[in-house]
Amino acid sequence: MSEAGPIRRIVIVGGGTAGWMTAAALSRFVGTGRRIVLVESEAIGTVGVGEGTIPPVNEFNRQLGIDEAEFVRETKASYKLGIEFVDWATENHRYFHQFGDIGQPIDGVPLYQLWLKYRQDKAVGPLSTYSISAAAARQNRFSHPGSEAPLSGIGYAYHFDANLYGQYLRRYAEARGAERVEGKIVSIDRDGESGDVTAVRLEGERVVKGDLFVDCSGFRSLLLGETLGVPFEDWSHWLPCDRAIAVPCARIEPLTPFTRSTARPAGWQWRIPLQHRTGNGHVYSSAHMSEDEAETLLLANLDGEQLAATNKLRFKAGRRSRSWEGNVVAIGLAAGFLEPLESTSIHLIQRGIQKLIGLFPSRGINPVERAEYNRLLTESYDPIRDFIILHYKATRRTGPFWDHVRNMPIPDSLQHKFDLFGEHGRIFRYNDELFDVPSWAAVMIGQEMFPKASEPVLASYSDARALGALEELRTRYEKAAGSLPTHADFLAKLVAQA
Repeated sequence: MSEAGPIRRIVIVGGGTAGWMTAAALSRFVGTGRRIVLVESEAIGTVGVGEGTIPPVNEFNRQLGIDEAEFVRETKASYKLGIEFVDWATENHRYFHQFGDIGQPIDGVPLYQLWLKYRQDKAVGPLSTYSISAAAARQNRFSHPGSEAPLSGIGYAYHFDANLYGQYLRRYAEARGAERVEGKIVSIDRDGESGDVTAVRLEGERVVKGDLFVDCSGFRSLLLGETLGVPFEDWSHWLPCDRAIAVPCARIEPLTPFTRSTARPAGWQWRIPLQHRTGNGHVYSSAHMSEDEAETLLLANLDGEQLAATNKLRFKAGRRSRSWEGNVVAIGLAAGFLEPLESTSIHLIQRGIQKLIGLFPSRGINPVERAEYNRLLTESYDPIRDFIILHYKATRRTGPFWDHVRNMPIPDSLQHKFDLFGEHGRIFRYNDELFDVPSWAAVMIGQEMFPKASEPVLASYSDARALGALEELRTRYEKAAGSLPTHADFLAKLVAQA
């Protein structure tokens, strides 16, 4: 864009979680003196099955000034301390990916390294017994982090009804001046010289003009992909699951404060407990299982009575080569998609919004700021991609699908992590990537990847000292978790305060 001056008109194309998260944040942080319009069509609908989150969502809610009790009540939310993985390493095996740290460093050495050295001692127990979040999840208990260790180490996020979340944020955004326009887009107007989008045309000869457009149109990627032609980088050779079937069932007791992911013959099944129901879904590879087989398998493995018809989705893993082109910024599915194995979809929406606000442009959009946004988003997507691939690559399951993913080539960036861990169990975090060392350790060790040798620094440690430290930590975490209220009681008390 060549015209100088401030952005005055922001048009968000598409509603759902991405659209209304964007509208809420923009109305809160850049809405003064600007018109924010969200265009959506009820006839098109939204995906609306992303019900799991990760801890950074707390930052988003705090920045918006959202009252937690009100939020939990309005979205039928429950708490999430991590993800339980069932049958992933092999059948009849399970592990827990906790939120928060694993234990405490011993003389600067990560606790998981100590565990690796002594893991064959039966008294040491599973790695998850050294996490306060995992210990609380195992007992179906929850509380906010305390002021002192180990309760200060609790990490948490939420499960919520995605449709209710969108409605909640819509009310928030509209209360701060955002406008909603109902209608189906029939064409896009572009500037003849720059190629920038100038307006979207709706049925009924209505026109919505804008200076900056945010594409939240879902998998279609109406503006970034279809109109501006930004190419899609296909990652299905690494992540071959391309279908999902979702269905709610009745709530059952106890109300668990964690997501469960269970490996299936051609993919995996999620279980997400909410206040009023349980969300379920089956993510699978259509090259290895038919839709009818996938649906039958899902319905046969529900914990409660089916409450609605199934919702069937098709997708392809990957991202657009650029998330910002011209005066269009794509957020959510319009920018890229990674299956919800680690509940990262809403985080990637949040990340896109936060970086847009941090690099919010004037009408003469500076290419260096646009390039920086694209760099930051690439550095957000790619490490998450690698983390998800890890779950498939590090398996000993057999069968056509699992044989394929276990033997497939992987990105060089992930292979480097494998090689480094394979020597002395070392893990490092790069470029502010989302998942930190405790998460990589939980999944690598959880799926029984073990290094050739233990951390050399531990060679000088006495066995008695090391085993004593492990026993003390394990006992302290179990006792502290047992002091917490049950997840259901904590929620009931919180909602009553709202």
